[in-house]
Amino acid sequence: MAGWTGSIYNSIIRRNAVFVGVIFGAAFGFEIAFDVYSQRFWDWKNQGRQWKDIRHKYVTDEE
Repeated sequence: MAGWTGSIYNSIIRRNAVFVGVIFGAAFGFEIAFDVYSQRFWDWKNQGRQWKDIRHKYVTDEE
């Protein structure tokens, strides 16, 4: 193998433990990124209709 494919093979795929670790790490990172961006999208699309946005109209803080 030559070029960048050979370097990827030699650094990541050649050893099974490293390959599995990279897969799990990538999946974990993707899950966190997906959760963060889907929550932001949900908040953006439902702005003004969620409890955190209208709570001040219905709850009074008594101290």
